[in-house]
Amino acid sequence: MQEKYLQEDEIDLRELFKTILDKKVFIVIFTLVITILAAIYAYNKTPIYEAKALVEIGEYKQNNPISGTGITKTSIDDAAILEKKLTTLYVDMEKNLKDKTSEISNIAIVKGLKNFLEIKSEATSNEDAKNEILKVLRFVQGEHEKILDDVKKQKEMELRNIDLQISDIKSRTVALIDKKLENSAKTLENLQEQLKLVDENLKKIDTLNPSLAALKLMEKKDITTSINTLTVQNFELESKKDELLTTSLYKLEENKKIIELSLLPHNYKNTQIVGEIMTNDFPAKPKKSLIVAVAFVTGFILSIFLVFVIQFIQGTKKES
Repeated sequence: MQEKYLQEDEIDLRELFKTILDKKVFIVIFTLVITILAAIYAYNKTPIYEAKALVEIGEYKQNNPISGTGITKTSIDDAAILEKKLTTLYVDMEKNLKDKTSEISNIAIVKGLKNFLEIKSEATSNEDAKNEILKVLRFVQGEHEKILDDVKKQKEMELRNIDLQISDIKSRTVALIDKKLENSAKTLENLQEQLKLVDENLKKIDTLNPSLAALKLMEKKDITTSINTLTVQNFELESKKDELLTTSLYKLEENKKIIELSLLPHNYKNTQIVGEIMTNDFPAKPKKSLIVAVAFVTGFILSIFLVFVIQFIQGTKKES
């Protein structure tokens, strides 16, 4: 029984090969026709060139004098938000435009690289593909330049506020303390003179006049108390002045220097392309060799299938 099945299988295979050999001319012609048509399509289709660029999102440096964390870098824009925004504007919204010769094909965050986007474009020439990427870049740079300007304006405002505080300390607070110290020095000088006169009067008073001596001693005590009080006040004013000049003013001056340094141009970097826009001398589409090869294989398989279908139909007609 098994040998019978094997013989039948061998007969079937021989018949199949015989059918293919009998129709080999049809198979060759059909395959060639499909291949030629595919080649005509591939070589007549408008070539599409691809360009791509690696774009680094801009950043600015700032120093936080309060926390003392040193210089920190802040990205102008969030990569995920920017990717979504640009995809909506330049891919989704322009997808259905007719008679396009160039388009942005993809915008995506680069894996493993923070704040980097890869932009791909397609066009009928490399130059048009480059211009499509540059169009997106100019839009982003314009938006990010506004953000950088706002950051600079904020820092300039902080700088003006510090200048006002420094000016206020120097021209008002310290000047007022100096005026008080000057008046206090004159008062202290007068009190010293009064104390000197009281001491001289005490020397002249007769010991037999204790009442007058007691009055002069009380007067001397009051003057001495006033001198001591005034001396303490002067010390406190001097301490306050020193604190303003050495602590508050020093901190303000330091903060001013930090902000001035942060306003230097090298601390601000707009979004830009890393390196150059990459292109290829050969078009990305259509892949001519692949199209011809696929057409050849497809034509060959389809021709064999048609041979068997025709053979089956002919066999059915004979039986009927």
